[in-house]
Order: sequence, then structure tokens, then C-alpha cells
Amino acid sequence: MSSLPRRIRDGAIALPDITEASFGGTDFGDHFDRFVTGDALGARVVLIGDGSHGTSEHYVSRATITKRLIEKHGFNIVAAEADWPDAAAVDRHLRLKPARPNREAPFQRFPGWMWKNEEFKDFVDWLRERNSHCKPDERAGFFGLDLYSMDASMTAVIEYLDRTDPKLAKDARERYGCLAPYAENPSRYGAVALGRGFAPCEKGVVQMLEDLLRKRLDMIELDAGVDGEEIFDAEMNARVVADAEKYYRAMYYGRNESWNMRDTHMFQALLRLLDYKKTSSMGVNKAVVWAHNSHVGDARYTGKGQRRNELNIGQLCKEKFGNDALIIGHGTHTGTVAAAHRWGDRMSIMRVNESVPESYERLAHDSGLPRFLLDLRRNHQSNRLLDELTVQRLERFIGVIYRPETEMLSHYETATMPRQLDAYVWFDETSAVKALGAIESKGPVETQETYPFAV
Repeated sequence: MSSLPRRIRDGAIALPDITEASFGGTDFGDHFDRFVTGDALGARVVLIGDGSHGTSEHYVSRATITKRLIEKHGFNIVAAEADWPDAAAVDRHLRLKPARPNREAPFQRFPGWMWKNEEFKDFVDWLRERNSHCKPDERAGFFGLDLYSMDASMTAVIEYLDRTDPKLAKDARERYGCLAPYAENPSRYGAVALGRGFAPCEKGVVQMLEDLLRKRLDMIELDAGVDGEEIFDAEMNARVVADAEKYYRAMYYGRNESWNMRDTHMFQALLRLLDYKKTSSMGVNKAVVWAHNSHVGDARYTGKGQRRNELNIGQLCKEKFGNDALIIGHGTHTGTVAAAHRWGDRMSIMRVNESVPESYERLAHDSGLPRFLLDLRRNHQSNRLLDELTVQRLERFIGVIYRPETEMLSHYETATMPRQLDAYVWFDETSAVKALGAIESKGPVETQETYPFAV
């Protein structure tokens, strides 16, 4: 064993087998108390990234850490790389609220297996059981940060206004009608807007959001006694529509611009959740963010940020909260993964190539530990180890698409891990998530804005 892998082994905390972890209190989760106690007592946001959207151990590890943060450290928001309406359906279930009528089952859009899997279901079941023993305003919630739900979000706004303000509902139908022809394939809207040289639907969706914000402020001022969560949900859906309209136009001006719009939307949605006082009776909201490593790892210390000027939610959280935002990433050397070969394809179980010699993953593999937690913070780790790890290296990113035949081009990027992450969780060999039922593609196959990582 060479010197750097040996130092990683010496500096790492060996973790127990994740398959032996239980949601009734586990040694695995206990190891992560170090990130929300001591000098990080005020942490408000813990971002936990997965190394792929189809790796079982990463999902179970993230859920186990989150369970510990909820039970022992007062975290009450789980905010995920998921669409707002889909997450809202899950949230109503786990906070013991009745399902909204006439809504499509959540997570029907490609890639279904990202959330329709046994690992996520186990977490939802645990959180519903935990919430059943809490007062309503002390129940932890699950919320979506993403902006791909333009059609479902328009429907949700109109349904809310049909119940509460029929006149404004009529306005919503007229304004959102501009986007209706593109509901099944919203990327076409960007192409049409580019061809016409202007944004035909922008004014209407922005006006709709402004009207909803005005309505919410009026209700607060009048103390109208209506369900504050309902108007907040409608507002968040209206924001999705407004930002999605801009996002699909930006796709045609360059990938970095649309990426930045998406992650900025996720960050702003997180801030609104943290500021939304109805979600906590404990004085302050605390959030766990679930997203891919490429979204949570501070982009300023990756090739994407340095060469293409791409930002992400991890960077924005660090700039906003400083040390009160903590970032945990996950990695693997080999195993199996649930992924698609192309956008819109059916899910396949694929073999993950062994990590390349020039990568952080190969260093972790060469340490000889099957599972470990590596604290990457100064004053919590050997300076010599951190200095050696600060040399820029390759890091692997697998999203919902995996192309092992072009892995170096499609899935590796440069990074400086000790600055990108606060901690790294390693599983040397991993397995694919266990999808629930038959996973079909239900989404526009043209939508490949997240290539090559598809995250």
C-alpha cells in the first residue's frame, strides 16, 4: 500500500455494514453526530450527495444519516432533487394529511427508479411512523426543489384557485394556456422562443406568480384563517412554472446557463422552506438536502465551476451559511447501478467499471477499507493528509445515465475534494437500488439538458 492510501486508512473512520443499519438507532448514523455538534452546533443545512441516482448503499446511508439528524438534532425538513408536486404527495402521506383528489401518482416522469425504489420507501415508512407520534407542527416534511414539473405545477395552481378564487383561476387558465401546447415536451418551448426571438409566455407566468404573492400577503394581512400551507404550495408551484419557462429558454443558449438557473431555483426553494415558519414549532427550521454529488459538492472546486463557470446548490449554501452548511458526498469503486443508456430509456442494471488510477475513488479503494467516513475539515483531520488530497484529481459522477464504454469522457471531472466536500462516505463495492414495480419511461426523450452526467 502506498503512502497516501495508508494515510487515508489511518485518517478514516471505519463504518459498520450498512445492511445491518436499522432505523431504530444504529451505530452507522451515530458517526455523523460530529458534523452537527461542537463547533458546528448552529448548522442549519446538511447537504448529502449520492454518487449516482441508482446506488442502494448511497440511498440507505443518506436515509440513515438523515434519520439521525431528525431524531437527535432537530432537523425537520428533507429537501430533495425532486419535483415539487411529486414530493408534495409524499409529504402529505408522511405528515398524515389526506391525499389531494384527482392527482397523478408521484414520480411518473423519467427516471422513475430515482425515487420509486425500496430504499426510499423504507425511509418514507419510517418517517410516517415517527411523525405519527409527534404534534402536527413538529412533524418533519419532505419537499421537492427541482423545476421539471411545469405541467403538473400549472395544474396544481389552477386546482387551488378553483377552490379559493374562481376569478383568478380563470386568469391562470388563460396565462398558462400559452404553455399548454408544450406541456408534454417543454424543451420545444425553448426552441420556439428562440426562433421567434422573444419569450411569448414569460409575461403571463410572471404575472400569475405576482398575483399569487399578492393574494398570500392579503390573506396574512386580513388574517383570513385559511390554510397557509395551501397558498404556500400554490406559490411554490407558480415559482416552478415561472422558473421553468426561463429554464427551457436558457437551454438553447448554453448548458452552463440552464444548469445555473436550475441550481439557483433549488437554492431559492430551500431558502423559502427554511423561512416558512409553519413547518416548525422549534424556533428555527433545519434542512437536510438530498441531491447528486455534482449538485451538493461546492462547484467552485470542480472543473465544472472553474472552466465553465457553473455554480450549484452546495456553493450557494456555503456562500450563504458558511460553516453552518455541511456537505457530505458518497463514492464507490465498483459494483452495480440502476441507470439508463440514454435519456428516456428503460432502467437497466449495469456493472460499474472499476475506478481509474488517477481518481479519488482509486485512492479510497487502495486504502483497503470496505466502508469508511473521511472527515475532510481542517482541525478535524491530519493536515498532511488534507494537503495531499488537495491536489486536483479526477472524481466520478454517475447520474441516471451510465455509459461505461465512454466513462472517462462521460462521467469523470476534476475536483479538489477537501474543498468541495466536508466529508466523504465510501463503499468499495455497491449494488443497484431496488426499483418498485415496472419502471417505464414517461417523459420527452429529447430532454437531455443534463448530459453527460444526467444529474
